[in-house]
Amino acid sequence: MNRRRLRIATALAATTAAVAGMSTAEAAPAAHRAEPCPTLTVTEGWHADNKSRLQDLIDEYGTCATGNGARPVAVFDWDNTVVKNDVGDATMFWLLRNSRIKTPYKNDWHTTSRYLTDDAATALRQACPTTTGNLPTGRNTVCADEILSVYADGETTAGKAAFAGHDRRRMEPSYAWLAQLTRGWTAHQVQGFAAAARKENLAAPVGTKRRVGTKDVTGWVRYYDQQRDLIRALHKAGFDVWISSASPQPVVEAWARGTGIGPDRVIGIRSVVEQGRLTRHLKGCGTVADGDDSMITYIDGKRCWINQEVYGVHGAPAEQVQPAHRRPVFAAGDSDTDVSFLRDATALRLVINRNKAELMCRAYDNSDGRWLVNPMFIEPKKQQSTPYPCASTGYTHSDGSSGPVLRGDGSVVPDQEDTVY
Repeated sequence: MNRRRLRIATALAATTAAVAGMSTAEAAPAAHRAEPCPTLTVTEGWHADNKSRLQDLIDEYGTCATGNGARPVAVFDWDNTVVKNDVGDATMFWLLRNSRIKTPYKNDWHTTSRYLTDDAATALRQACPTTTGNLPTGRNTVCADEILSVYADGETTAGKAAFAGHDRRRMEPSYAWLAQLTRGWTAHQVQGFAAAARKENLAAPVGTKRRVGTKDVTGWVRYYDQQRDLIRALHKAGFDVWISSASPQPVVEAWARGTGIGPDRVIGIRSVVEQGRLTRHLKGCGTVADGDDSMITYIDGKRCWINQEVYGVHGAPAEQVQPAHRRPVFAAGDSDTDVSFLRDATALRLVINRNKAELMCRAYDNSDGRWLVNPMFIEPKKQQSTPYPCASTGYTHSDGSSGPVLRGDGSVVPDQEDTVY
């Protein structure tokens, strides 16, 4: 029930009450007694009518309006959607600066990822000392540089590919690698590392750089006030609000508290735990078993994990699009990583424009009128000078090859101009 319908229902209840000598609350049917839905209070930064359409969503679907117990689901990506910059990066940089990455199992770098190439394993072995305990990356710049290059660039410092053989629509090995490099710590300890990184990144001025090895990296993060406000309003309106992120579970948990989202509503990259400690293996979803390490919360993997954790769908069906009643009504994201779960949302899909080709192709095509595009709230991107190549190379297949972006009916999305920046 939106605000207009709520006012009508309230007026009818008041009329009934006057005739019958009852209070308005007594006259209103129990299923429709509700307070007005909360309003969004942060106006700056919202493009065009995005804020009003989000308010309409809250008014239409919030249990505050309907007065019943059905809780609509809203799912947010985290990095560069709820916050500016990447909390996984912030944590990795902190681990390297503070020498908190343990020596690989049996000193074999291949054990850290099934997708690590021989070139990368060799480069890491040569750069990092064979030792026990933690690698001395806080003072050994050669080792820190090699790990940072593999993680951030997906290649060795010599320019050789670091990962290969993965499904490009359900796995990004460099994202998974951060979770795998927390092997040997407890989840609580990793939360503590993330909390320390959070504290220093929130305190640092915008634009801060930090030195990791011999490289300068981003050293600040900020919550988006607009997204905090939206999450607050959704919570108050009775929505079931979740985070789905391709950063490690303990890391996102440490940050999500700042928006009032508890760990039971966070879906990050989850590690297999043995004897209370994180292992080098990852939890699976759908048809992917624990320890197979081939699917994370990435593109189609996000769909699987949302279906599994939010709706209790398991096995092969978790990897498929669900009926409308088993899908979020709202989703928000910023990257191609988020395409599948955004497409699944039934009412509105909020896209933070970071010039990611497939996502922007679908958002600007807006074939069903449910996509909202908004510039980044802090340091927004400039307009992309050329159209997004939707009709030719905007889509990335599982094998890494490119092709046209297709609508649900199989038609090709034409190239799209960047108009919201």
